[in-house]
Amino acid sequence: MCADPARPPETVLRVALFVLYTEKMTECRAFYEQLGLRFETEKHGSGPEHFAAVFPDGCVFEIYPATAGKVTGAVRLGFAGSGASLTPPLDPGRHLLKDPDGRTVEISAK
Repeated sequence: MCADPARPPETVLRVALFVLYTEKMTECRAFYEQLGLRFETEKHGSGPEHFAAVFPDGCVFEIYPATAGKVTGAVRLGFAGSGASLTPPLDPGRHLLKDPDGRTVEISAK
């Protein structure tokens, strides 16, 4: 599904926040940092310590510790950008990776 360029911008939503809950916080942070994200450690009030990265468009991507009631299961994420800037570098094209929790992460490398 692609955005309709004829649709007025004010009616188009954008992702502002995405949160993963995981028992493998350190491993997930390392995985997503290899994709170019830069995380800061945060803690809000009495909430748990977690990691947060901000995309250039302002979208916040967070990694929180899993609890009995909060675990992110099967999710497929997709990112697009320069494959040369990743670790390890990726050739142009579509690449399917797995994060430490087994989620599929699709990279559209340019």
